[in-house]
Amino acid sequence: MSNWIDLMQWPAFTASVIAAWLVGSTSEGRRKIGFWVFLLSNVLWVCWGIPAGANAVIGLQVCLAVMNIRGLVKADKEG
Repeated sequence: MSNWIDLMQWPAFTASVIAAWLVGSTSEGRRKIGFWVFLLSNVLWVCWGIPAGANAVIGLQVCLAVMNIRGLVKADKEG
């Protein structure tokens, strides 16, 4: 089980990096996809953090998810 938990952090890491790249795009469509990929990365990090006992990571990902959702809602209202 521990090996599975250790491996879970790599898809989470990859999704976070891809999301950051997309959010920095000049294309509105890519930025919106980046928000969704960030939310996926938040879920993946929480899935890794629960069995790993990484409470600070879980808390951080919940806060980041809330900020990502807030940003997506604000972008939709302004766009």
